[in-house]
Amino acid sequence: MKMKVGTWLPNFAYGDDGIDHSERLRHWIVRSEELGFDSIWVTDHLLRARNMYARTWLEPMSSLAFAAGLTKKVLLGPGVLLLPLRNPVLLAKEVASIQQMSKGRFVLGAGTGWFPKEFEAVGAKKSERGRRTDEVLEIVSRLLAGETLTFKGEFYNLDEVNIEPSPIKVPIWVGGGSQAENPNSVEKPILNKKVANRIAKADGWFIRPTALPEQILSDWKEIKQLMLSMGKNPDNMEIVHGQLMYMTEETNRQKALEIQFEAAENILGKSRPRDLLEQTYLFGTIDEIIENCRRRIEGGVSHFIFHPFTDDPEQLELWGRELLPQIKEFDVLPKP
Repeated sequence: MKMKVGTWLPNFAYGDDGIDHSERLRHWIVRSEELGFDSIWVTDHLLRARNMYARTWLEPMSSLAFAAGLTKKVLLGPGVLLLPLRNPVLLAKEVASIQQMSKGRFVLGAGTGWFPKEFEAVGAKKSERGRRTDEVLEIVSRLLAGETLTFKGEFYNLDEVNIEPSPIKVPIWVGGGSQAENPNSVEKPILNKKVANRIAKADGWFIRPTALPEQILSDWKEIKQLMLSMGKNPDNMEIVHGQLMYMTEETNRQKALEIQFEAAENILGKSRPRDLLEQTYLFGTIDEIIENCRRRIEGGVSHFIFHPFTDDPEQLELWGRELLPQIKEFDVLPKP
């Protein structure tokens, strides 16, 4: 089996800078499918964490509905949706609607979030995020299965609620895991036991973009054992790794890095040390980027998703020429 390759959309919340970013987004969606990408994804942030990002993104579910209307084959999903910020019944209705409109191409990427102000803005607490995520996952899964649901939980109470259309089968890929240490991040760099359990129950695992190859392998060993203890086949788990990248045809490594740092800082801001950016994301020449991907495949990755630092269509064309053909020729290795 060959690798699958997807792209995050550059659906950034740009200001009025004289560029038609809506048209660029439409072009990116249509052209991604034409070039042969297997999937299209969006980022979810309600608010901008100013110490981590220079920009934020458009609302994810409406962005995916837009993409569904412009495509016919690619998988579509949020990578990942912050479940504690959402009402589970409304979310189930949104998911079912997009799944019907896309003719079964939607995947629910699910995560907990980390930015405290986002939780405060919707009346939730960050300390509740794991428990809220588990309740939302249970409610959404049962509603999509067609159940008329009576539910009494810590955060949500339902009395004979069902949604239509149903039943709708939607794969669920859960995000989380270890990551390289970042002095500006409030997240612990290790795989939380409860997160590992949540991932093991899912259909797929969204590895953190900032996870190092050795961390991917270590996390997978723990998740695999949990799956076996649940009677699940680890070979059926989709292991997905999203990576931020700006590709350049510059062959001089130092010149390539300077171009890439500038592109990255336009989206991420300048709070992250440049050596951390280079360590965790895909930087360097084209050959170095391909080799970096190969190292992650050895950790069990079966589906790469690349996040652009720009909506410039020339970046997508470069990916289509230099990246996509090579990555899609890699064989998915037996899971370690």
